[in-house]
Amino acid sequence: MKTIDTPTLRIAYLEAGPTNGWPVILSHGFPYDVHAYAEVAPILAEAGARVIMPWLRGFGPTRFRSPETMRSGQQAALGRDLVELLDALGLERAVLAGYDWGGLASCVATVLWPARVSALVSLASYDVIDVERLGHCFAPSLECVVWYQHLFQLERGRECLDRHRRDLCRLLWEQWSPGWQFDAATFERTAEAFENPDFVDVVIHSYRFDFGTAPGDPALEPLEARLRTKPKITVPAVTLDGAEDPLKPGGTADQTDMFANLHEHRTIAAGHNLPQEAPGAFADAVLTARRMAQAAGLPAR
Repeated sequence: MKTIDTPTLRIAYLEAGPTNGWPVILSHGFPYDVHAYAEVAPILAEAGARVIMPWLRGFGPTRFRSPETMRSGQQAALGRDLVELLDALGLERAVLAGYDWGGLASCVATVLWPARVSALVSLASYDVIDVERLGHCFAPSLECVVWYQHLFQLERGRECLDRHRRDLCRLLWEQWSPGWQFDAATFERTAEAFENPDFVDVVIHSYRFDFGTAPGDPALEPLEARLRTKPKITVPAVTLDGAEDPLKPGGTADQTDMFANLHEHRTIAAGHNLPQEAPGAFADAVLTARRMAQAAGLPAR
């Protein structure tokens, strides 16, 4: 494990591959951590990548540098964290790849700072949250799947996450990846990341902001305003769906019009935790995105 300071965070991360390799940032989701990429990273490192796997804000050993900083989990904060990480590492640009919160962070960074991104890999395609849309209901079949998001709007939800974080998160693993047979050791390795002192605050704020029930960080409002205009992805991208992902029924192949550069969409036989369930397929998507960037003449770093 390594750490590096950004203006906001002391980010803890794992690194694999040559230090002079082409850079790729692999971002995890909720409720996961960097170990989701345990089998993806060696494949990319063998292909010459410098693989950076950060713990997101509120997870694992990553810490806020100031007690005064708002423990925001909103999308602009997650995207800005990635760009500040690139700055701290001295990287002009990188391939960004992620799923769940990590896909959100990667998409947000790409639409707001496209010059910093050589290519994108995103589960669930254009994964930028439409906060206005979340103020209205979905079909009951999907509302049932996102029960935890409704729970988190209440103080009893904060209490549940605080007191029963491992049980709640393990239940989400099971529900979101119905075909994935993981053992207790695999879950516990990741569950250690949920003991971060800011985990509960960041997670609760994330889902309350998304539902429009909690204000965001005022300093991030200009970024959120830009996101509300739904900017298109302008870098080469490979987008993914898990065929058994209950959070995205029917998949996201219909979002192709949000991609204004080279773009390929794939459906993989997996659930929501695609990098851990199908690491070879996720790694191949990153390598394909890298080749797309080369074809488009975008520099690697």
